[in-house]
Amino acid sequence: MQAKKRYLLVSVVAGLLFLIYLWGLQIGEFQQQPYHYPQIHQYHQQDYQYYYYQRKDVYQPQPLPQRLPSRPARRWPELTELLDPYLEGGEQEEDSPQLHHQHTSPHERRAIRDNIYKNKRCRMETCFDFLRCQSGFGVYIYPPQRGDEISETYQKILSSIRESRFHTADPSRACLFVLAVDTLDRDQLSAQYVQNVRARIHSLPTWNDGRNHLIFNLYSGTWPDYTEDLGFEVGQSILAKASADVANFRPNFDISIPLFSKDHPLKGESAGYPARSDASPSRKYQLVFKGKRYLTGIGSETRNALYHIHNGEDIILLTTCKHGKDWEKHKDSRCDRDNEDYSKWLTEFHT
Repeated sequence: MQAKKRYLLVSVVAGLLFLIYLWGLQIGEFQQQPYHYPQIHQYHQQDYQYYYYQRKDVYQPQPLPQRLPSRPARRWPELTELLDPYLEGGEQEEDSPQLHHQHTSPHERRAIRDNIYKNKRCRMETCFDFLRCQSGFGVYIYPPQRGDEISETYQKILSSIRESRFHTADPSRACLFVLAVDTLDRDQLSAQYVQNVRARIHSLPTWNDGRNHLIFNLYSGTWPDYTEDLGFEVGQSILAKASADVANFRPNFDISIPLFSKDHPLKGESAGYPARSDASPSRKYQLVFKGKRYLTGIGSETRNALYHIHNGEDIILLTTCKHGKDWEKHKDSRCDRDNEDYSKWLTEFHT
């Protein structure tokens, strides 16, 4: 009797051990197989269709209940990546200028961003009053104050608006407001820097924290850091800016514009497509650039690599190190040659 009990106990234990062994094999196979996550449909802002409804003078976007196909995420290359092939090993470290923002502490840069760009989350559906545009897209320019000095470039912008069919002299019919004060050059070292802009803007009766206002700017901050300090808060206004920092740029709200000179024509030529005859085959130069190389400060990394594609024939890229009073303290091994080429080619272009 005792032998039968022992035989039954051994059989039960052996069966349990066999089941545990099989269970262990299944666990091992499960861990080796990659887990396939369920497909998540990505929604992009351009894939949404918005409709607006009125409620207490606020327009709120609502996505239509429609699933749209996802689009692969795009990655645009950084400008420094495009220039990397021209930077040979060791040369970039030797000749590269000092890092930008070296004269401004992180606390100072953060304070500027927090004070000037408070409404970083602004979008058209949150910081723009569409009710003002029900009667049409009218653009109102504030009247200038006595003694205002407006640069030639900003005067061209205002003239283009006044001569367009969108201009209105009635602020009550305006969808968009444009300042009469010149905000293009906000470099405190510039002779065109306008004082007391903050007080003048905030005294406007329809400012409303910048809502439905459009501000133009080409230069901001001061060399060498160019921290985008405009000297006033942009609030909820749309900022049309050249060389905008990605940290402050508000997508689908702000406008990135090219940096153009005061010689830029007020109007373009007649409408139409360019013909082959417009590009003369006898043109000697394909690309010409001249400017300062910025031994320190923002923008140094890009301009420091321009000489790699300068061939002295049909591609002429001239940079000089003579920028600022203490440029000789930061000069590198190429400064003497760059300055010499800069002067030589300028003489040739003017003769």
